[in-house]
Amino acid sequence: MDDYILSCCSTADISKEHFDRINVNYICFHFEIDGVQYPDDLGKSIPFDEFYERMSKGADTKTSQINTEEFIEYFEPFLLQGRDIIHVTLSSGLSGVLNSAELARQYLLEKYPERKIFIVDSLGASSGYGLLVDTMASLRDEGYSVEQLYEWAENNKLRLHHWFFSTDLSFYIKGGRISKTSGTIGQMLNICPLLNMDNMGRLVPRFKIRGKKKVIREIVEKMAEFAENGTDYSGKCYISQSACIEDAKEVAALVESRFPKLKGSVEINHIGTTIGSHTGPGTVALFFWGTERTN
Repeated sequence: MDDYILSCCSTADISKEHFDRINVNYICFHFEIDGVQYPDDLGKSIPFDEFYERMSKGADTKTSQINTEEFIEYFEPFLLQGRDIIHVTLSSGLSGVLNSAELARQYLLEKYPERKIFIVDSLGASSGYGLLVDTMASLRDEGYSVEQLYEWAENNKLRLHHWFFSTDLSFYIKGGRISKTSGTIGQMLNICPLLNMDNMGRLVPRFKIRGKKKVIREIVEKMAEFAENGTDYSGKCYISQSACIEDAKEVAALVESRFPKLKGSVEINHIGTTIGSHTGPGTVALFFWGTERTN
């Protein structure tokens, strides 16, 4: 195996223990809550339950991406060790962090022309992006070179499906992603929007579903429709959730019942503070491998 490091951003929303287990490095985004800035460090600075409780009580949140200087400071020690780098970023459809990583790459390759640095735009987010990185770690361990791993990621990242729903529209209204009028009517009618990620890494509303029980069933139906080999799907499945663990467990139980060949149990993670600053509490996201994503 080539001597290289596999890396990503904290917005892949898997636990530190998981990152350590698969030997993947990560660099942290930043968030603010009520004017105080913290690193998005997988719940270390502020536990997830506290973060979402404060949001529910009206705390203001903001996020900021990793800048070029931070990437240079993060990447350079690996290069000094004589190691190459493949780094996977949060979707360019959601953030400009890809540009920061690319600028750092260009600067460092001029300084270390003997080294290799590959940047992958995940076109994904949260634990879907995490599932991509987890799979890449397995391929690295099987002996893929850094070039082979980069090529595989570019050829396969759009097979990673992201479906999610929200049971609380108030933060979508607050953030301007839906109008106040539409949001108020949606809340009155108990509407739970079902969204997914398109082939440009953007979150796209697909269905307006009335009632939490119905949207939970529908998100699993979407997995049956799009998963590789349908209900014979034999890959991994991840879920991430923001302060609604019981809803996530209900989705996981339905998935495990519907997909008997699943590789292991469904892994449930927290939606981290960067992405959670925009979704708020009450969001459940489901991730799996399937057909190539389109518009």
